[in-house]
Amino acid sequence: MLIGEVSRRSGVSVRMLRHYDRIGLVRPSARTGTGYREYAPADLRRLFAAEALRTLGLSLAQVGRALDDPGFDAAAMVAELIAGTETRIAAEHSLLVRLREIEASEPRSGQDILEVVGLLSALRSGSADRRQAAALSHGSGPRQPDGPQLAGQLVDSYLDEPDPGVAGALRWAVARAGRPGLEALAARSRDIDRGVRLRVVLALDEIEDPASERLLAGFLRDPDLRVAGHAAIFLARRRSGAAEPPVLLARLVTMVVAGVDDVEAAEALSALAGTSTGIRAEAVNALAARLEAHGADSSQARSRIAQALGEVGGPDAHDVLDGLTRDPDPAVRSVAAYLLG
Repeated sequence: MLIGEVSRRSGVSVRMLRHYDRIGLVRPSARTGTGYREYAPADLRRLFAAEALRTLGLSLAQVGRALDDPGFDAAAMVAELIAGTETRIAAEHSLLVRLREIEASEPRSGQDILEVVGLLSALRSGSADRRQAAALSHGSGPRQPDGPQLAGQLVDSYLDEPDPGVAGALRWAVARAGRPGLEALAARSRDIDRGVRLRVVLALDEIEDPASERLLAGFLRDPDLRVAGHAAIFLARRRSGAAEPPVLLARLVTMVVAGVDDVEAAEALSALAGTSTGIRAEAVNALAARLEAHGADSSQARSRIAQALGEVGGPDAHDVLDGLTRDPDPAVRSVAAYLLG
């Protein structure tokens, strides 16, 4: 079969068939009397095999080795092809994500695109200084609400940031991102990682928005006391109406007793008690009840409760502290006497 007919039947161009001949991949077995290439059935089978291997992404050199080397490792070749394909897919997916992030920022000019690309590149930088500079630069610019994807990227960068200083800058940038930033935080509020949930709570505290207070109220039932406790502290300091006072009181008193951020919890109890005499009385009663529940074997917990009573203040707290000056535990007596002094 001559080269023209082989080209028509195989779909391989004459130019490519000549190239295959030159490099020795598929050579015609004979020549006609006038010098034309003539392909035998075996040549055609090799050609079709070569084309089939090329559809898998093999280079011409790899195709030649697969066809000519009796010891060719087909399994290794397939594994190599899979690894290379996965790498390309990952790169393409990364590009697609970045393009969608840029699209979500609603760029109006080429300069807008360059700024978004610069921000995203800096946030993914291996340099903490560069990441921090990007966060501060983005947060300090003229505020226009970020698109959901870009705000989501800021939140993800903040939640994953290992450097505390950079995390603080990113938290500030997230707070400046407006409602899209708040929505992105809400989407991560049920993350399985308690560290992520705690960072969400810390970021919500920097956002002055009723919606952020509602989200903080949802954290009061978080299984981790530190996460729930921070939410309670922030809500109490704001004197927010997003959560019922008894729920806040219960969390804050538990923190005092457990010694989890107990100083901040006692200060928050004081702020909450300042909203009304009724709430102050409830706080004192709750702390006094925990005194009864913790006997002489819980000296540190009882001392912390006494200190919290001193923060809450008022006549009822004074009466409880006066009784503690006669407590069997000398450490508790000392704390009570100091607070009353």
